[in-house]
Amino acid sequence: MAAVHGKNAFISVEGNDLSEYCNNIQMPREADSHDVTTFGNSAHRYVGGLVDGTLTLQGIYDSSAGGPQDVLEPLLGTTCTIVYCPAGDGSGQVEKTFEAVLTSYEETVPVADMITWSAEFQIDGDVSVGTVSS
Repeated sequence: MAAVHGKNAFISVEGNDLSEYCNNIQMPREADSHDVTTFGNSAHRYVGGLVDGTLTLQGIYDSSAGGPQDVLEPLLGTTCTIVYCPAGDGSGQVEKTFEAVLTSYEETVPVADMITWSAEFQIDGDVSVGTVSS
């Protein structure tokens, strides 16, 4: 197993590269499980079901044109195309492409620290996993 540093991660929303504004990306995936235990079994039996997931982006606020607020706030409640490359967008790296609904955009303004932002997406459908082509 080769360890990979997170500093090269790539994320785009609707074709807008937000990588330089992010300092954390989380993409938990989960699947339903259905109890199919019948009489005569001495332990539970399960069958897998539908897959689900979310994507959370976080970073330092930047009010520049093309920054997270400028890109994301108008997309709230809409389905967006996401391209996510955990190890960077260099040729041969893992690339995950999917549709997701932007369900929240939040700005946090502490009195003694930097303004931060976060956005949460609900994944809509399958996640296509491939590799970045040159």
